[in-house]
Amino acid sequence: MNKSTLNRFIQKYNLSGNAEQVKWSFNGDKTLSTRFITGDKSLLGSVKLQQVDFDDVDLGVYDTATLKSLLAVLDDDIDISLTRLDEKAINMIVKNKTNTGVSVNYTLSDLSVIPDAPALKKVPHFGTEINITTDVIDKFIKGKSALQDTERFTIINKDGQCSLVIGYSATNTNRVSIPVSTSTCELVDNLSFNADLFKEVLVANRECRTATLKVANEGLAKIVFNVDNFESEYFMVSMEDVD
Repeated sequence: MNKSTLNRFIQKYNLSGNAEQVKWSFNGDKTLSTRFITGDKSLLGSVKLQQVDFDDVDLGVYDTATLKSLLAVLDDDIDISLTRLDEKAINMIVKNKTNTGVSVNYTLSDLSVIPDAPALKKVPHFGTEINITTDVIDKFIKGKSALQDTERFTIINKDGQCSLVIGYSATNTNRVSIPVSTSTCELVDNLSFNADLFKEVLVANRECRTATLKVANEGLAKIVFNVDNFESEYFMVSMEDVD
């Protein structure tokens, strides 16, 4: 396995530490997948990586930060194996493919202590579809970095023209407004979402050239990225307006 590919998989769900405890599922169709929810429960997602040749097994990863630190010790070409006790995987051993003798041991957690990411019971109609291009991704990341203390961004529909506004308020504030193109625009009221999490989603998937941010008037947003052998899906719940 390639370590950089595994690190990309981790980055797409971990979102800079916002989702630490997950279950890795290696499946017979040569996929590695996980479902996750952030600590504040405002973002639910899944990541799937194709073309992964490994045994069918579910692994409990309780401390993703430690796993990332351990992987940093290794070269890019790695092998993964498991230590089992009574057919239960208890350790993941990752070592360099080259004969250097360097390896790391990561202690796996019981699956019962990994929080389940709930399934969406009802998915509303997404009446607004926003085109997320590489330029929008770049501008949003830079805009959020410029307003580091700003917690939310707002999707605004003004006469059929949508914008993403970081730091929007009814009062006079510092803000970044990013006009975006849409396939459909049925947004009735302004909707605000967690700007920090959305930035991390964009950073983790910035190699994707285009994606669609779908927004429902009920306060749910969805975005899917398909690039290389990855498919990453994220659902965000809107935040209450403070103004």
